[in-house]
Amino acid sequence: MRLKTFIVEDNPTIRENLIGTLEELAGIEAVGTAETEDAGKLWLTSPLHQWDLAIVDLFLKQGTGLGILAACKQRQPNQKMVVLSNYATADIRERCALLGADKVFDKSEEIDALIKYCVAQCPGPAAPGRGQEK
Repeated sequence: MRLKTFIVEDNPTIRENLIGTLEELAGIEAVGTAETEDAGKLWLTSPLHQWDLAIVDLFLKQGTGLGILAACKQRQPNQKMVVLSNYATADIRERCALLGADKVFDKSEEIDALIKYCVAQCPGPAAPGRGQEK
């Protein structure tokens, strides 16, 4: 079973490379993307959409990833949110944690750590009685 992942990233090249890398190496299934805060909040907070992980950039075409974190603070316990940003300073990491981020990764230095995090979140191969939709 793959980790249903929603990605909020406004740079198309980064977004496509990230999806390709994480699908190949980390067992994710990209279930959707957004380029703006409003689109990310709308998709992630809709009860119609099922997701396990959201990967959110901070600076977007419209709004910020901080607004998305705030909007998703009351998500299900099994739904994880991580920030992937070029601005992963100590202050930003603390602010993201206060808004409910499970982890913060630096785009330029922590992609391997993001891959390991995604692998650790994956439910593993479907086994009898496991990995079935509820």
